[in-house]
Formats: sequence, structure tokens, C-alpha cells
Amino acid sequence: MKNIFNTKFLSALWMVMGLMTGCDTEIEKLEIQKLKTYDEQYFANLRTYKKSDHQIAFGWFAAYAPIEGVGGYKDPASWGERIKGIPDSLDICSLWGGIPSNDPNSHLYAPVAYADLQYVRENLGTRFVVPTIVRMNKVITLKDGREYDLRENQNDEGIKVYAQQLVDDVLDYNLDGVDLDYEPEGDWLQGANFTKMVEYIGQFFGPKGMYPDKLLIVDFYSQYPPSETEPYVDYFIRQAYTQGFAEHSAARLQTYYNNISWAPPGKFIVTENLGSFYENGGSPFIEANGNRLTTDGTQMYSLEGMARWNPTQGKKAGFGAFYFDRDYYNVRGIPYYNMRRSIQIANPAVH
Repeated sequence: MKNIFNTKFLSALWMVMGLMTGCDTEIEKLEIQKLKTYDEQYFANLRTYKKSDHQIAFGWFAAYAPIEGVGGYKDPASWGERIKGIPDSLDICSLWGGIPSNDPNSHLYAPVAYADLQYVRENLGTRFVVPTIVRMNKVITLKDGREYDLRENQNDEGIKVYAQQLVDDVLDYNLDGVDLDYEPEGDWLQGANFTKMVEYIGQFFGPKGMYPDKLLIVDFYSQYPPSETEPYVDYFIRQAYTQGFAEHSAARLQTYYNNISWAPPGKFIVTENLGSFYENGGSPFIEANGNRLTTDGTQMYSLEGMARWNPTQGKKAGFGAFYFDRDYYNVRGIPYYNMRRSIQIANPAVH
């Protein structure tokens, strides 16, 4: 092979090496921008956006909590396990992993999650609600530490005690409301009894409450909540999960809303189960006009379809997902790609 190194090149090389040996050999420290660091104007813009008229992004989040059966608290190994790592434009986060506390003596002690929650709530304006599967088949712990057996108190007094415990949790931990998961499955607390619970909590939270900035949310799956609850509730969230069918559709979402059309569309939120369908952001989706493709000509999936869809009766309140934290590990390799993209589709940026 021909020798490509000429004498001029060698002279220049020796000159550079000489300069290097004459310099301080200590490695120079570089100032690198810190991860997730923004200025106050960015935060102010986010808080203003979240108070504006737009489609809400909602999600149940649990990645900050240890897996079931593991004691103590999680020391997160990934931003996908951090509350601080959730999409900045998420409006409401339901704490499916439990309420994190900063008290070392509490069974809820989770200092990293607690600090993250305070930071995100204060700076980004994200609201955090407490989810509860509302059934009177268990024992609850009251504010004074007493245990109260709901199974032995299936009456109006039991409803009030249970409801007050939920209210106390929100106020004591300075959170933003309750998320009542209405899946009675034969439980006593359904129909008119559930309405009584909503009416009681509605004295504190929701449109008629003494703390109207605190949210009263009802989410549900196959059994619809009573229409009498509507005046007291901020949002009704349909678990519109891809379960038992190969693809999702606008027609199916329309049916879901028609069954609860006694509530205005501005109170209706649809959600997908990203716990099971996180790789692509849901299942294949068909819009009302038969379209199956997204903007780049590829298959549309249900999270995006839910963001784009509105009932024929008017604009819905928003969309979201169960276990949306798993979108952090989607096939695109971009953290929360599907959640972020869907938020932008539902609420296009103004240029």
C-alpha cells in the first residue's frame, strides 16, 4: 500500500504533540446543562396552559412505588420511575402507586416520590388525585388511627365515615382531589348508595364543594355511574380499554359516550390501558370516516385515536391512559413518545 504520510504531515503532528505536552494535563471540567432544567418563564407558560380551555391529558401512574410485596420505598433507577419524569404537559396524575409521604414513620414514606410530586405540582401546575376502588368490603384506617370495618357498617353512617376518610386524605396530604373508581361488581356501594357518597364528597370537592379547586372524579368500566351524580362531578372517565377485541374505533368510543350522554361531553374523558398495549401506544384504531392512518401514513393506534376523537355531541374533556408510565419504554425508543405526541395532536401548538 502507498505510504500516505508525507513529511509536512509529520511535522504538523509533532508540533501538535509538543503543544499538548506543554499544557496542563489536568482534565478540564465542563459545565453541562442539567437534565430537566428550565427557567421560570417555561414553568409560567405551562401553568397558564393548564388553566386554559384545552383537552386534558390524564393518567394513572404507579412506577414510583415498589412492586407488590416489596417493603420500603423505591430508589428510582430510571426517569421512567420518577414523578418528576412524567410528561410536562400532563394535566392530572392519579396516584395509583399510593400517596407518597415525607414522614419516615409513615407506612407511605417515599422521600424521592414526595419531593418529585411537590416540585411538579408547584412548578408545572400538574394536579394529583387519590384513586380508590370504592367498595364497602374492607377495613379502612381513619384520621385518628382507628380501624373501621366497612363490611359491618353498610349504611348511611358508614358511607359518611368512608367518604370523610377520602376527603381527609386529600386535605391532609395537600393533594388536588379524589378519583373514585366505580367498579362495584355486586358490592353494596352502588346505585343510590354510591350517589350518597358522591353527594357527601361533593360538599367539599367538585363544582358544588367548599373547595371547588379540588377535583371530584369518577372513573368506571362496564358499569356506568348513576346520572344523579353528574352535578357534583368534574370529570367522568371511561376506562375505554382494548379488552377482548383486536382493534379500537371511534364508533366504539361514541357508544361509550352515548351511554353517559346525560353528562356533557366537556366532562367526558376516554382512556386506554397502556399497561397491556404500551409498545405502540394502544391497539390499531379506526376513525369514524374509516381512516386507519396517522399523519405520516403509518398505522394509527388507539391513544392517538382517542386524542383525535370527539363525540358527535361536542368536544370531550380529554383522554389518557392507565399505567401510562410504560409508554416510557415504547418501541420508538423516545420516552413517553405516544403520550407527548397525543397531547400535541389534541392541543396543537400555536405558532
